[in-house]
Amino acid sequence: MTASATPPVAAPATPPAPAQRRAHLDPRAVALLLGCCLLWGINQVAAKAALTEIGPLWQAGLRSAVAGLLVWGWAMSRGIRLFERDGSAAGGVLAGLLFAGEFACIFVGLQYTSASRMVVFIYLAPFVVALGMPWIARGEALSLRQSAGLLLAFGAMAFAFAEGFTAPGSPQQWKGDALGVAAAVLWGGTTLAIRGTRLGAAPAEKTLLYQLALSALALCAAAVATGEALPVQWSVRLLGLFNFQAVVVTFASYLVWFWLVRHYAATKLSVFTLSTPLFGLLAGALLLGEGISTRLVAALAALAVGIVLVNR
Repeated sequence: MTASATPPVAAPATPPAPAQRRAHLDPRAVALLLGCCLLWGINQVAAKAALTEIGPLWQAGLRSAVAGLLVWGWAMSRGIRLFERDGSAAGGVLAGLLFAGEFACIFVGLQYTSASRMVVFIYLAPFVVALGMPWIARGEALSLRQSAGLLLAFGAMAFAFAEGFTAPGSPQQWKGDALGVAAAVLWGGTTLAIRGTRLGAAPAEKTLLYQLALSALALCAAAVATGEALPVQWSVRLLGLFNFQAVVVTFASYLVWFWLVRHYAATKLSVFTLSTPLFGLLAGALLLGEGISTRLVAALAALAVGIVLVNR
């Protein structure tokens, strides 16, 4: 599984880093990231809306399956050879399982909490990356100021999370919030797995296909095992929501994201995704009529400050 016909070589003691990885984000990267963040913010709303017609595990698993087929077709059309040995299998399996767990947490969690809250909690992921990256790349270790930003961000999330225990009319909201936090840890772990293994030198198409293929199998198997019903007839509304998630978000935007991870510093990329919760809050309010509490806005503001400190 490699992009060329070069014979595989023995894995080095430390994973290779692409020579072209940039420490700072250029205008192209910023534009691509903003587009991805907008789509990801809206994606939580689409997933929440679709839950009225399809179960969370089937929704997550089938969208990975459809997007995986699209990635495979895209790679074939560009002559990218995906199924040759290059030493990335272990990293690919790890990233795929983490990816599956992340989306199981998100989709199940959306049954208990709002899309607006979910999108805020899952963006703890940059701090998981910030904590783990020094173990992978010494040049990305945290300074004292960055560590303070990290503590501020975690405090902000704890402040927002506490609201889930007292939310009127939503006694189980804290469960969805907790699954959002778990999803953030798993997403951060996926980024670290990509950077810390030979998968970090693989084509973006291959990196994404590992995750989509394994998550499709794992999530669909979990849906069957739990007895989750698969809708026989799909409405136009459900088809629209599903295709947006599978084609636009899971195929196109994730392909762009993993290309960015391969070519730019992971901490800079993860921190920049702060704009996603903003898009998510607005989308939840405008499209689903979700309320945005003062506590949640305050937590998001503190999260923003923490991310800025971590990024300096």
